[in-house]
Amino acid sequence: MRTSFVFRALGFADLKRLSIDMSPALSHTLYTAGQTNLLELHQRPALLVILILTYAGIAFGHVPGLKLDRSGIALLGAIAAVSVGGVSIPDSILYINWPTILLLFGFFVISAQLQLSGFYHKIADHISVHLEHPAFFLFILMMVAGGLSAILNHDVVCLVFTPIVGAAVLGKRLNPCPYLIALAISSNLGASATLIGSPQNMMIGELAHLDFGRYVLWCAAPVGFAFVSAYAIIWMLSRKTIRQNAIELNSLPKFEPAFDRQHTLKGIVILIVVIALFFTSLPKEVIVLTAAGVHLASPKYHTADLLGLVEWPVLVLFMGLFVVTGAFSSGGYEAALRTVADAGFDLKSPSQLALTTVVLSNLINNAAAVMLLLKVVPVSDPTAGYVLALANSFAGNLIIIGSVSNLIVIQQARRFGIDISFNQFARLGIPVTIVTIAGLVGWVTLIS
Repeated sequence: MRTSFVFRALGFADLKRLSIDMSPALSHTLYTAGQTNLLELHQRPALLVILILTYAGIAFGHVPGLKLDRSGIALLGAIAAVSVGGVSIPDSILYINWPTILLLFGFFVISAQLQLSGFYHKIADHISVHLEHPAFFLFILMMVAGGLSAILNHDVVCLVFTPIVGAAVLGKRLNPCPYLIALAISSNLGASATLIGSPQNMMIGELAHLDFGRYVLWCAAPVGFAFVSAYAIIWMLSRKTIRQNAIELNSLPKFEPAFDRQHTLKGIVILIVVIALFFTSLPKEVIVLTAAGVHLASPKYHTADLLGLVEWPVLVLFMGLFVVTGAFSSGGYEAALRTVADAGFDLKSPSQLALTTVVLSNLINNAAAVMLLLKVVPVSDPTAGYVLALANSFAGNLIIIGSVSNLIVIQQARRFGIDISFNQFARLGIPVTIVTIAGLVGWVTLIS
């Protein structure tokens, strides 16, 4: 075989006159490399199209005529990257950030054990006794929901608390809408307080290599300000309607596990140990997986029951997005994306990064927004990671579709006759988001 053929395969047509003989092995190696190079050139546009369609589907939340949700869309995008985009199976596996996925899975199991032991229901029942004092009950509800969301799955907090709080509020002939909106808002704020409060924060913490303790200390002030501001705004805008628009409670069959003191105590002790070990140099995913293993080896709860409460669609969503964005970057588009981002915004500026995060999170879902921004935000600077983590959680309070927690509250409430409209949520969510984002930007400016 002549080099002229080999170099033509590589795309160097101007070298076709070369006629030096090569060994068959070397010729085959160069030919294969040339074919791969040409293949990548043809596949790069396909990867761009796959990324655009995947993110567009996630933004709309569905595909007309199909029963796909956001997790299914992300999974289809990953499949397309392999089948059409030319991404190999080994490469697609490498694109997934497995520490983040394992961390998520472990916390889902920890949360499932506490849910089965009746821990969440017991807490919700306890705070409901303060309904005789509506303002104090609102404060207690937001503090408890936010605190649990900081260390556990905030989606589960909303899932379990919504029917209990809604029924208790209606039983006192109070308007349930402000309280349930406050539940969603406080869960989003609480999730921002730690690197384990939400899947997005877990991902940011892993990819930006943020220290757990330093993050908590840095975020304490803006998160505290956010809670105080949110409580004040919600109460001031809702106090005149708290005793209005009460409705009759529809019957709602719901699963309320019997409270098991022993296994609740076991779950709390294990959770405390896990949080304490996060302040060490041990890998977080190993700590959480070990704790999950202890719960799986349970004398009381079946493995199927624990795994049945794991949010598998969330894991699928993140894995699919990892593959799609990883393939996109490997196709050479990351530099182009960075150029576009730099042309419109200075993402090194905390205020512009926060604003960009808020807009993207409400356009294409906060998980997808964070995944995309991590490709262009200089997270080697811890402050950028902190701002991205806080802003994506604060952004979830803007409108109903800003966070999965909001949708869970809305859907659960609707099941027993409480209809929270888009305008009702936005009336409280928009001012809360504006004030909390302003507080975040002000905090960064003050300490820098």
